[in-house]
Amino acid sequence: MGTQDSKQQHADLTILRTILPPFLSRRNPKFRELTGYSPRTFANMDSKKETASITKIMLGGAVSYERESLVNWLESKSFIVT
Repeated sequence: MGTQDSKQQHADLTILRTILPPFLSRRNPKFRELTGYSPRTFANMDSKKETASITKIMLGGAVSYERESLVNWLESKSFIVT
């Protein structure tokens, strides 16, 4: 447990590219529902540089994540369970 089998396939989260806004704010009330992570968890991962590959901007006083890089990151962290 904890190691990734090289045969595991990443989930295709293309649907998120059609439903997410261009930038998703951590203040969005559906953030957890859309990403599977709480905004506080994302803030902690940001501080640890675990989300360095996601483009971030400050928008309206809140950190927001660029859709394409966010979906790419989520896909890299997800696997199909068989």
